[in-house]
Amino acid sequence: MKVLRWAGAGLTALSLALAPLSVKAADEIRVGAFLAVTGVMSLMGDPEKKTLEMEVEKINAAGGLLGRPIKLILYDDASDPEKSVTSVKRLIENDKVDVIMGGSGTPQSMSVLPLMEKAEMPYLSMGGGVGIVEPVRKWTFKTPQTDRMAAEKVFLDMKRRGIKKFALLSENVGFGKSGRDQTLALAPSYGLEVVADEVYSPRDVDVTPQLTKIRGAAGAQALFVFGTGQGPAVVTRNIKQLGITLPTYQSHGVASKEFVKLVGAAADGTRLPAGALAIADNLRPENPQRGLVQGFKKDFEARWKVDVNTLAGHAYDALYLYVDAVKRAGSTDKAKVRDALEKTQGFIGTAGLVNMSPTDHMGLSLSSFSMVEINKGDFTIVE
Repeated sequence: MKVLRWAGAGLTALSLALAPLSVKAADEIRVGAFLAVTGVMSLMGDPEKKTLEMEVEKINAAGGLLGRPIKLILYDDASDPEKSVTSVKRLIENDKVDVIMGGSGTPQSMSVLPLMEKAEMPYLSMGGGVGIVEPVRKWTFKTPQTDRMAAEKVFLDMKRRGIKKFALLSENVGFGKSGRDQTLALAPSYGLEVVADEVYSPRDVDVTPQLTKIRGAAGAQALFVFGTGQGPAVVTRNIKQLGITLPTYQSHGVASKEFVKLVGAAADGTRLPAGALAIADNLRPENPQRGLVQGFKKDFEARWKVDVNTLAGHAYDALYLYVDAVKRAGSTDKAKVRDALEKTQGFIGTAGLVNMSPTDHMGLSLSSFSMVEINKGDFTIVE
């Protein structure tokens, strides 16, 4: 049974109540989520929403969690950090949820961290910024690889190609801003020099002025674009329009077939670090993620009639990390679940093998990334 609520302040609450009508509300496990279903980050939030709906249905159809049905209460924050705060307050105070997942992006995730710590409630972010989990916060965990890891993976590929100088173009907020900081800090340790450093807004409809400056930068051997959502699509189209032929890198923030469809052939040759979902059909039989990601891909695409992507995997991992922690804790008690999350070891998710600890609330290594290249609308492994 699907229930549609209206959340005030322009927020749409999508509540998925899948338990039998005979089950009392007190028996439900209430999973709260806030996602960028609309707005500039809808390329992320929409597949995450689809994933949570589909997987909650599956869990309930199989008997629920600890024999109890899950009720998903999901708000669209429209990619706006202020609406993220409003959504989280509503989930905590009105909906009385047991856990919160979301923040499709870094700005949304960062905006709610004080609320989550004050509420003493397990929080699983889907944002990429390293600042979400560094420094470690007691109640906050996250599922995707960090912007720092993306920069490191790109730098390793640059070195293999003999690139020593590159231009950087990044978003001026959230994930892009944090990615810029990480890139500038790490580049010297890899023997790389940033010869141009330009920024753009995720709402910009044209970035040709910044790209024109980059085209004139002396010595640039490559271009690294750091952003997520619709912004990198604008950048990629402008690169093609200006005839810039530098080898181009992006972050895992665009590891999505929807991004490729938005820009078409303009993306050909672009390289980026990506998780297993982007290359699910090309994983080797011995890869421990192969069965998981291929099964999820098949189910997602059959249900929604659209391509699965890495971003959908962020939501899958958040939900099942929580499910796994609840099972090990034998309870939905928030403190017990938090402790179980922190002790997660050997969890196979779409992002990789997760091993958390008191000093690591993400639990992924650099090996969870593969370097891929976009060609003819698909991702191919290049390492």
